[in-house]
Amino acid sequence: MNKWFSYTVVFLMLSQNVSAQEKPYVKILFDNSPMPEAYYFSKVEHSGESKVKHIDGKLPVKENEAFTPQNALSVEYNSAKNGNWSVQILYDNVRGIDHFEFSNQLSFWLFVQDKETITSLPNISLMFDEGRLSNLISLKEFVQGNSEEWFQVKIPLGKFDSKINVKDIFGIKFTQGETTSKTNSFLIDQIEFTSEIPSQIIKNAPTLISAKGYEKHIDLSWEKVTDTLVKYVQILRKDTQNSQFKYIGIQSPWISGYTDFVGDSKNTFTYKISYLNKDYAKTSYSNTLSAQTKTMTDEELLDMIQEAHLRYYWEGAEPNSGLSLENIPGRTTMIATGASGFGMMAIVAGVHRNFISREEATDRLLKITRYLLKADRFHGTFPHFLDGETGKTVPFFGKRDNGADLVETSFLMQGLLTAKAFFDQKNSKEEEIRNNITQLWEAVEWDWFRQENSIDFLTWHWSPDQAWTIDHQLIGWNETMITYFLAIASPTHNVPASMYYSGWASRAKKAQDYRVNWGKTKDGSMYSNGNSYFNIKLPVGVSNGGPLFFTHYSYFGLDPHQLTDAYVNYFDNNQRISQINHQYAISNPENHKGYGDDFWGLSASDGPSRYSADEPNPENDHGKITPTAALSSFPYTPEASMKALKNFYRNYGDKWYGYYGFYDAMSLDSHWRSPLFMGLNQAPIVVMIENYRSQLIWKLFMSNEDVQKGLEKLNAQTKKVKQK
Repeated sequence: MNKWFSYTVVFLMLSQNVSAQEKPYVKILFDNSPMPEAYYFSKVEHSGESKVKHIDGKLPVKENEAFTPQNALSVEYNSAKNGNWSVQILYDNVRGIDHFEFSNQLSFWLFVQDKETITSLPNISLMFDEGRLSNLISLKEFVQGNSEEWFQVKIPLGKFDSKINVKDIFGIKFTQGETTSKTNSFLIDQIEFTSEIPSQIIKNAPTLISAKGYEKHIDLSWEKVTDTLVKYVQILRKDTQNSQFKYIGIQSPWISGYTDFVGDSKNTFTYKISYLNKDYAKTSYSNTLSAQTKTMTDEELLDMIQEAHLRYYWEGAEPNSGLSLENIPGRTTMIATGASGFGMMAIVAGVHRNFISREEATDRLLKITRYLLKADRFHGTFPHFLDGETGKTVPFFGKRDNGADLVETSFLMQGLLTAKAFFDQKNSKEEEIRNNITQLWEAVEWDWFRQENSIDFLTWHWSPDQAWTIDHQLIGWNETMITYFLAIASPTHNVPASMYYSGWASRAKKAQDYRVNWGKTKDGSMYSNGNSYFNIKLPVGVSNGGPLFFTHYSYFGLDPHQLTDAYVNYFDNNQRISQINHQYAISNPENHKGYGDDFWGLSASDGPSRYSADEPNPENDHGKITPTAALSSFPYTPEASMKALKNFYRNYGDKWYGYYGFYDAMSLDSHWRSPLFMGLNQAPIVVMIENYRSQLIWKLFMSNEDVQKGLEKLNAQTKKVKQK
């Protein structure tokens, strides 16, 4: 989660111990490029008189001409006698997509303009880690289609190598074939590894449930897909200017909706859908539904954003537990405990905004709390990840991560205590929710996480067979203030309030060294900072404040207005950190594309090469903007956040906005946009926009009796510190 915690960065690359129930994915190298100009996961090289058309070393994307819309890759080349060229199409190693269906062939679809191009097609090989290549194969030997139409190419994996595990394939590589005197080109789409076994026919047609128009897009929803034969949902559209339906897109079956950006058009759009099986054979079509875009006020835009991001936790939840998945797409049975706490607060906001009914939310919280009472716990503390079907720990970050995670548990408890305050009616269901949450809350042994050799600090992890093997103490400034606060507030296993200052806000050498190590500066090494950045004074924070999730995760329920320690009030401090982040984007010292007054927000998110926590300084700015950073800062920077929302949606929404809201991050420099919706980053947008609009989540959490007593203890301790 936090890039400074080096063990996490290592663990993110491991992704071991796939659940026995985990559903396999088809390994796909390309289906659509999120960005319209160039495809990030490609690499073009040429020498001598041979040439390949490229954009910044990447393959161009062909818009509105594809086997499966919205786009395909364009390979345009000259194969000269005194030259050479190659094109690599690489696998995007998405976190959690690590369990694959059986496959024994490489499959893709080609479109060529003429027969001469077919005779001059390149050679092809498979790529593996560390640059190893398979046997080289002449592509034209496997081409049986005609020019001027899409045709499928299937190459048995045994032709490349006698022993291939599809999990080890890193990509494919095209290299120059026969030399020609002319420029040749082809389009390529749906590059994947499949089985030669024909797919069964899907018998039932889908049903469209709704089509709803917004300012720039139409949202479609349909009945949840349960048939495992469905590979994609095919979307077709017509409008008042065109009487024929046009094939406009595909959607993976685990998402029960589609977002169609139509821009400023005020036409009436009519939709129908069908299912595609693994051989791309379609079913009969669904019913049709129509919708139209509309002008929207700022309040309506906020409703739209909150409702879309809530869907991740409502429609996209793991079905057995009702809890949040780590990311979508990703592992389909792996629950993220911290993100689930965030999701509960989003559900509460969703009831308040009438996106879902109180009765529906009550049933969901019953399912959640009943599941949690039976799931793995260690001294009352949950692991980072749980299997939704079994309730067992999933050591996704490696074998050491097989026990208690105190920080993720604190995020979960923040959500549970908020839900306890919200579900306050005197009926059997809501009473059970409150009783279940009380059991879960009072069972957490916060005091267990004081190691004898680190008694002034809370320690993040404990393993049932390896004890304190990770041995990471919690030291602020970062996202873990809520952990100390809840440990102090616990009615059963609390720690002394003095630990706030001996641990979280410690000035001991251990704490100073820790901050210098990850901040690479002495600024803020004493917890307090005092320097000015972009003419904004920062009372507390390492470097110039760090990534913006530091100002979000601990403050969804814990109202920073009410939290003032010996150094600062935390609403004021968080506001300053948000303003620094905003001003950094305006200054844009690294000259990243897009950065500015309405394109800002550096935080923890997916990235082109890895997950990273970006900061507003050149050393830790990787050129990617994370929507949750600016949009979850609404309480702190309402005007700047609203500008960002409108820009993200109106000018980049066709690339960046989907059925679960904004995708996790985007880099205009790299022609890259994350394929992920993230459990840790969708709910903060819902929750903090709600706190901006009504302060609802703050009011609920702060109304809890134990929370109030914890705040009193902390205030008393602060008074003692100030008197010294």
